[in-house]
Amino acid sequence: MGGFFGTISKEKCVNDLFYGTDYNSHMGTKRGGMATYDNEAGFIRSIHNLESSYFRSKFEDDLDKFRGKAGIGVISDTDPQPIIINSHLGKFAIVTVAKIANIAELEAELLSKNMHFAELSSGCTNQTELIALLIIQGKTFKEGIENVFDRIKGSCSMLILTEDGIIAARDKWGRTPVVIGKKDGAHAVTSESCSFPNLDYEIERYLGPGEIVRILPDSIEEIRPANEKMQICSFLWVYYGFPTSSYEDRNVEQVRFTSGLKMGQKDTSEADCVCGIPDSGIGQGLGYAEGKGIPYHRAITKYTPTWPRSFTPSNQERRNLVAKMKLIPNRAMLEGKRVIFCDDSIVRGTQLRDNVKILFDYGAKEVHMRIGCPPLVYGCPFLGFSASKTDMELITRRIIKEFEGDGNKNTEKYSDPSTPEYRRMVDRIAAEFGLTSLKFNTIETLIEAIGLPKCQVCTHCFDGSSSF
Repeated sequence: MGGFFGTISKEKCVNDLFYGTDYNSHMGTKRGGMATYDNEAGFIRSIHNLESSYFRSKFEDDLDKFRGKAGIGVISDTDPQPIIINSHLGKFAIVTVAKIANIAELEAELLSKNMHFAELSSGCTNQTELIALLIIQGKTFKEGIENVFDRIKGSCSMLILTEDGIIAARDKWGRTPVVIGKKDGAHAVTSESCSFPNLDYEIERYLGPGEIVRILPDSIEEIRPANEKMQICSFLWVYYGFPTSSYEDRNVEQVRFTSGLKMGQKDTSEADCVCGIPDSGIGQGLGYAEGKGIPYHRAITKYTPTWPRSFTPSNQERRNLVAKMKLIPNRAMLEGKRVIFCDDSIVRGTQLRDNVKILFDYGAKEVHMRIGCPPLVYGCPFLGFSASKTDMELITRRIIKEFEGDGNKNTEKYSDPSTPEYRRMVDRIAAEFGLTSLKFNTIETLIEAIGLPKCQVCTHCFDGSSSF
């Protein structure tokens, strides 16, 4: 999906920019980039490929070349960024967290107006450059960013580094978060508030949906007020967010723990212990164990020294191999045990069968799976949180097709836990993977754990509810 970090200070900003951007590394795996502005040196930029390495190791040797008291950085799951533009609005660098569903349509329109694209990525239009071109159609940054909000289908949050501060804008529906932090003589702005504590920033406030601000070292100027309606992505709390991050003042780990606690309190299954699947299943597993009143055991451990996230390689077969290799089962904690495993989600289910077999091979007596979100029945048109190209790659759709002959038929029934279709689908998934039992969280429990009104949270991937 991607994450960004920006900072503006009365002193040199490079160290804060470097480490703050790095703390967004869990949000993407393709490209990393930073840009700074200095009154004498102007804009300085560097971009690196992260598909075979990590942000810190790629950028450490570049740090001495950066100068200035303001900068922006990005971990991108899409195209190389930042983009630097010289326009009637002045020179600026821009980073985005975005998904543009109608990029081909917008590209054709801009080309018809004699505009051109210079930042091609693998022969395709760089969506951050397209967003920059939409911005410079406005007479002001406010007008240009509103043009982006009005024209794109999907979502877009952004940071713009200008010669006079940093402009931060949150997606008009607030699908992705933007958080502002403050310390003496400096402000920072980021997708992930876990960037703040070790750099001594405190959360000052969360930008609202569609809000635009200009950030200076000692002040924040509102350029556009926030919209009233919000649709922040619920999957941020389920999977993407780092445990110490907070969105809308709701901490990720607290939501996962509370969600697991509520699920565990309702679960009547007999088991000896609970284990969270690293990393994003751990908080849920700890809550589940407390709610159910049984011990938490680390029956599976992630080999953290070298293995990245499972979606890193572009090749699906290699992704499956990474997903298997990074998790090591512990025979001593599994043998003879009835274990409840908590995980964040089941998307395609491609590696789950092998993982379950290994757990039984290592002596588990029963393997129960509890999923922190409802079944993913609808692909997300708003955020790039999955590598799935179509809805039919979802395991739920494949099973619906098996039952109905058409993967798009009766999807509303298969996403409703009160229906026989839903129960049949869940039983089929459990049987396919050899699970002793399988239960998914409900939307109601997840929303209750998040603590925001349902109307402010997007649950489209579970129930198809958002059509904005």
